[in-house]
Order: sequence, then structure tokens, then C-alpha cells
Amino acid sequence: MLTDRLPLALDRGLFAVPAEGRIGVFGARQADALSSLPKDRVDVIQRHFPDYAAFQRMGYSTTTAPVGPFALSIVCLQRSKDESRNLIAEAGRLTNGPVVIDGAKTNGADRFAKDLRARADIGEVLSKAHGKIFVVSGGDFSDWAAKSRVIEGGYTVPHGAFSAGGVDAGSAALVAALPETLKGRVVDLGAGWGYLAREILAREGVTHLDLVEADHAALDAAKTNIRDARAAFHWADARDWMGEPADHVVTNPPFHTGRKDDTGLGQAFIRQAARLLKPSGTLWLVANRHLPYEKTLEDAFGRVDELNGPRSYKLYAATKPRKSSRISKG
Repeated sequence: MLTDRLPLALDRGLFAVPAEGRIGVFGARQADALSSLPKDRVDVIQRHFPDYAAFQRMGYSTTTAPVGPFALSIVCLQRSKDESRNLIAEAGRLTNGPVVIDGAKTNGADRFAKDLRARADIGEVLSKAHGKIFVVSGGDFSDWAAKSRVIEGGYTVPHGAFSAGGVDAGSAALVAALPETLKGRVVDLGAGWGYLAREILAREGVTHLDLVEADHAALDAAKTNIRDARAAFHWADARDWMGEPADHVVTNPPFHTGRKDDTGLGQAFIRQAARLLKPSGTLWLVANRHLPYEKTLEDAFGRVDELNGPRSYKLYAATKPRKSSRISKG
């Protein structure tokens, strides 16, 4: 990770921290230590709320969109190839000095080193901790800048978002399982760019819908896709967001950290759903078949019913939410 490779690159002289000017750090995660850089001159550009909030707590200037100009930029490669390309394009446009590329092999570090060498000058490529770090000089990356797209159904979808190529099959299965009689206050936990939300709001009995999403760009797209006075939009970490007690929580929770499965994410969504619901409320959940959510559901709810759906997915309606003090961490 950047924590391991950044000090090595500086020690080896791949680049130097400029004596003055702003330093842009694009896409760093909260576990990436930036102590090799002068904190008072660093701008962290991060659209993912948990990481954004973590860097703010550490005292860094943090923003969802870069301003520049920068004397130095460091780009941390992302899981999404399109998002990585967009960050490189933004850094190249706004930086008057070197642009440093850092990333794990699982995020395409080898591929990006090859692609960038064909477009610009890159120096020595250092390998450490299952990743690479190198410096890019020159080159035009404007064609890598992100462009939102409109997919079937008229949804605007941002680059790098979950299910950017079309409606997720799991979410579609969940919509098919939702009753037409759904009513009252609803929370869409991990709302993405708004597919589930639009379908929820098609139920006339819904009086209010909270869309909770950690990806700033996805939430902005949801605001474009959802034009309904009953909708409220919250850029937040779904694992700890609290609102008014809800009649229903609807969720297709994420289950990746980087490229690795992280079942703890979905389990945290389930526990938070129980806290958000009224005693009479219901959680509506879809999950890939291999994800082990059953014990967490049983710990968090007094009744769990599996619904009919496609073989690749598990669909649940969970009722009788337990008090948070009784919800285990397993």
C-alpha cells in the first residue's frame, strides 16, 4: 500500500517533495499513511465518505473534487479502471510538477505502468508490498477524463460506480420481491445511483425515502435520476447513519473492499438496518448466494424469511428487529 511505497520512493529519489505549493493526493484510503508529506500543504481528493471523513479527522484538507493547481500529485489506483483513469486525467490537468502513480497489482499497477509508458515518460518503477509506484512526466490524458453515461431506463450513471454498465441483476431481483403495498418511511441503505430508489417511490404508499450512499458521485447521479419531493439524499456511511425510525429498509449491500470480498460490510448493513427500523419494521435484503449473512440476520431480527428469487441470489424479508445491545458482531 501507499504507506509502504511512498517513503521508499522518496528515499530512492524517484521524486522530491517541492518546497512550496499544494500537493494533491487522489483516491487515498484511510489506511494510507501520508506522514511523508507536509500535512499543511496536502489536499486529499476522495469521494468515498468513510475515507473522506477519516482524513478530515486526521486534520487534512479534504475535498470530493480537485481544485489545484498542484506542485505535486499522487494518484492511488482504484478498483475501477475507469475511476483510476479519471484520477490520472484530473491530476495531469491540474499539476505543474510530477504526477506519482501508486497502486496494488490487484488494482492494475502493472497494466497502468505499461499503458502510461506508451503515452508519457515514466522513470524507475519500484515494486514493494504487492504493488508499484512510479512517476509520470508529460503526456496528455484528457481522453481519460470521466464522462457520465445514460443507460437503459434513462438513468444517469457516473464512472467508477457500482453497476455502471446497467441495472444490477440482484437489485432487479429485489425490486421484483418488494410488495406493491410497501408504505410509510423507507430507507435505501447503500442507494448507489438510484435504481432501487426510483422503484421504491413507484409505490404510492411510500411517504418518505432516505437515500444513504457513501459514493459522492453516485449520490449526485441519484439526485439527477430521482425527482421526487419524498426523497432525501444523505452522503454518509450506511454503517452508522441514523435517521427517523423507518417502516422499511431496502438494501443490496456492497461486499468488496478493493478486490477482496469483505462480508463484514454487508453484516454491518444488516445490524444498522435493525437499529433504523421501527419495532414493526421490515428489512428487505438481496445478497449473492455465497455470502454468509444468515447468522447476522438471525442475531439482528426475531424472524427471517427467505423469498423466492433467481438461483444466484438470496432474498430475505426480516422482521422483529432486536435492540442494538443484543446484536452480535458476528
